[in-house]
Order: sequence, then C-alpha cells, then structure tokens
Amino acid sequence: MKHASIIAALGIACAAPAAAQDWTNSPYGPDDRIGAANLITPESVAAAAGLVTEGKTYSLGIVVDSSTPAFAPRSLSVAILQPNQIETDGLGPTGMTYNDDIFMGWLGIGPQIDGLGHIGVKHVYYNGLMDRDFAKADGLTELGIEGIPPIVARGVLLDMAKHFGVDLVEEGTPYTKEDIIAAAEAQGVEIRRGDVVLFHSGWLNLLDGETPDHARYVSSEPGLGLSGAEYLAEIGVVAVGADTWGLEAVPFPEGTGVFEVHQVLIPMNGIYILENMETRELVADGVNEFMFVLGAARVKGAVQMIINPIAIR
Repeated sequence: MKHASIIAALGIACAAPAAAQDWTNSPYGPDDRIGAANLITPESVAAAAGLVTEGKTYSLGIVVDSSTPAFAPRSLSVAILQPNQIETDGLGPTGMTYNDDIFMGWLGIGPQIDGLGHIGVKHVYYNGLMDRDFAKADGLTELGIEGIPPIVARGVLLDMAKHFGVDLVEEGTPYTKEDIIAAAEAQGVEIRRGDVVLFHSGWLNLLDGETPDHARYVSSEPGLGLSGAEYLAEIGVVAVGADTWGLEAVPFPEGTGVFEVHQVLIPMNGIYILENMETRELVADGVNEFMFVLGAARVKGAVQMIINPIAIR
C-alpha cells in the first residue's frame, strides 16, 4: 500500500476494535490521564536499575533531519540564526557571539512517542474523552505530552528478524501473539507487566548506504499485528516500540482496520507507542533486557514528541 493510499483509507469507516470490557473507563479511575504509566512505581524503577551490570548506554532515537522519511505530510526544518550580531564583532566588550535555532515542523517525526491524545475510536479517546472537548487548535487540554511522567522501566527487545530467519522482515508481516511468544522463548526472555517492549525488524537498514530506499521505508512496514497487540495489552506493558515509522504492519493485514493496533494500544489500554527506534546496536550486542529511560520534552498540549530514549545494560 502506497502512502497516499493509507491516507485515503483514513477517511473510510472501519469497524471498532473488539474489547472484552468497556474500554472507555480507565481502571485507574475517571481522572486518570497517564494510562499504563501508572504501572511505574518506585519498586519497579529500582528493579529496572538492577538490570544495569555494565553501564553501557544505547541511544534508541535515530538522527532526524529534513530528509527523514515520515508519514505524510509531516516534515521539519531547522534555521540557524545569529541574532543582533550581523556586521559586528559580537556582543559586549568580549565580543560574545552565539548561534540560535528555529525549529519548524511536526513533532511526530523521526524517533517519537505517541501520547494518549493521538489516537481515538470514532472521536472517543483514552478514558472516554471526546475530542471535541479537549482537542483545541492551540493544544490539547487533556492527555498532552506534558502529563507523561518519566518512563523508567525494564526494557525487552525482541529480534523479529531472527525469529523469521531474515535480515529484513518483509513489509506487511504482522507479529502475532504466537510470534511474540516464540521469539521471547527463543531469546530466553519473559515479557512482564510494566515492561517496555521493542521490536527489531531490520527496517532501518533501508535508510543506510549510498542509495537509501526512503520510498519503500515509509510506504509500508512489518510490525505488530492485532493479536500481538491484544496479547501485550493483556500482559500490561507500559509502552511498545519498533524500528519502523508506524509500529504496526502495513499494508494492514486482512481483517485489521486502519491503524487498529494503535487503537488497541492507546485509547483502549493507555499504552504508549514508540516509533523509529534504533535497535540495531542492542541486537548486535545480544541484549535482550535492559533499563529503559525516557523523559519526553514537556511541551504543553502536544500530541507527540521527538524523543531519544536510552537503554542501559
């Protein structure tokens, strides 16, 4: 499916994802606005810190610039300025000079976190909030990025390329419940309540080399399937991420709605989504579990945010 086709499909009504209970009521109460982040406790953070044995750190955010392929029409640019310094020797008696920058673009580009105000089901969002009540032109009045607490948790990486026996998982391949269980068992790792789960497909390899395939990268992808998303929600993870631009399998598998995996995770279960995560160094080092640390920029009312989470082993 080409990118234009995906966008066109967004205008087509699709069946709402099935839910065993009334998902519009958060298990954490009517005032809850942070969803699965409620699972992060001092005890769970201390347990995650216990995973650190070497102190080696890994940047999980890819480098982003104006050429980074992104879900249309998202883009960005940066302008560098030297205010009040043109045709001068600088400011003050010591000639102080400085560079400043202006960011122009979308916050949901490159390595990003999808907040709970990003995805809904027929205009209903997490904890039953209606978009007409909180989605304002100048920012969300509920579920904004600024409300996300620090996400410090046990991280688990599943190497789906290894699971499927390939270097690059084919686009449209969904990671089913059975795939996730099998991959975890093969790696000798258990997914637990409160975890952050990342998937490696090798998809970022398309952006490397002398002739990167940006068109293929952003028009399709392998990713989390519907049964896999429901399984992770049943376990009770805090966040799910991948080395792809949209986390879930595209083209959408038969029987799966338009970004239905996003619907299962975000509005129905309050689980955060992490996209374009750099997983290759973790895979190269054979890291299956680690301490995951993320403090997103607290831009009030923002829906998404460019991020650089850190894995520590």
